[in-house]
Amino acid sequence: MKKIKENIKRKIKDAITKAGKGLLKALPMIFGTILLISLISVLIPKSFYTTIFSKNMFLNSFIGSLIGSISAGNPITSYIFGGELLKQGISLLAVTAFLVAWVTVGVIQIPAESVILGKKFALLRNITAIFLAIIVAIITVLLLEMI
Repeated sequence: MKKIKENIKRKIKDAITKAGKGLLKALPMIFGTILLISLISVLIPKSFYTTIFSKNMFLNSFIGSLIGSISAGNPITSYIFGGELLKQGISLLAVTAFLVAWVTVGVIQIPAESVILGKKFALLRNITAIFLAIIVAIITVLLLEMI
């Protein structure tokens, strides 16, 4: 029994160490994202976002997924960016579509992905991911409204 407890303590300690190292690696990205968002929020007026996104639910999700698919991002910084977009008055639907596309679609990476995985696969995966980003955003917002 003592060996089991020691083994569990060692595993917990290893997990905390790995998590700490991962956080330290991510801090420069998070810090850079915060600085970039601060710069964008100063340079781009709030009215810009309201002109891009209408009150149409489907159009918002489509626009959000298109903008997200052109941009390249990672999951760690997406939460910060999404929160800032929500503070600017953008709908949850548009932000959700943007973030899902931002993380899953890689228009910028298509050339590299085509070389590694094949052109047909890369295009099919990205087109599917754009449409799934819209579907996931709509389902997410509908489910959150039910709560």
